[in-house]
Amino acid sequence: MTKVRTLTALILTPLAVAAILLLQTPWLVALTAVVFLAGLWEWFRLAEIDDTLSRTVLLLVNLLLMVALVWASRSSTGGSLVLFQLATVVGVIWWLLAALWLKHYSFASDHDTHARMFKLAAGTLAVVPAWCALALIHAGQPNGHRWLLVALVVVWAADSGAYFVGRQFGKRKLSPRISPNKTVEGLFGGLAAGLAVGIAGALFAGAQVAQLPAVALIVVLAIGASVIGDLYESLLKRHVGAKDSSNLLPGHGGILDRLDGVLAALPVFALGKAWLGF
Repeated sequence: MTKVRTLTALILTPLAVAAILLLQTPWLVALTAVVFLAGLWEWFRLAEIDDTLSRTVLLLVNLLLMVALVWASRSSTGGSLVLFQLATVVGVIWWLLAALWLKHYSFASDHDTHARMFKLAAGTLAVVPAWCALALIHAGQPNGHRWLLVALVVVWAADSGAYFVGRQFGKRKLSPRISPNKTVEGLFGGLAAGLAVGIAGALFAGAQVAQLPAVALIVVLAIGASVIGDLYESLLKRHVGAKDSSNLLPGHGGILDRLDGVLAALPVFALGKAWLGF
């Protein structure tokens, strides 16, 4: 499984990096909208929306919300990203609430209409703000494309570091009821890997040495958020008895299984970057 997981990553990672560094922001935003909506489609499965027509309608509603945000941001002077900024703040607030949800495992764990409504709302609050945050980071000047790559590589490195350190040294369970395989040792391994990559990446993106403490703070917060995102998706899977969100990516599960941490980390990184000014 580790070999398959690594091979899949080796194929997908260069494509993602090339898209981030080479595409202009409007094209990247359009491409990632497709990817994020594909992840949302899998989210609907975890929310027990089994009917294809219902899933399609819900997906179109979220697509229209994305289109509305883009349309409302246009102006005669080239546009404003205020709505994207507001959506990013909403995303950060949502993930703080999601952290509280993790403490109450049984909340919305039944299979009635009210539980589905909570989880469907959660899907929109996770996906749309993350997409807006991605656009904000990539559109930022200077070197927004590099900063977006840093934000994503931090999550990838933290995830890989947690996986390998947890497998080798993990003993203390991080959240045994939600995700039995995650360990405290893996968490610290992921923090170390993500922080190292984040500092190196920040220099690549043009940060000054004096800005590195601020970058380190936001990287740690973004990694913490990514852990919440990962655990929250695990919570959804536990509620419905699913191992993966789908079987689309060999060794990795579904698209949502690769996006869960990213969805939570991007709004935190975008807000922190804007707040601390690096």
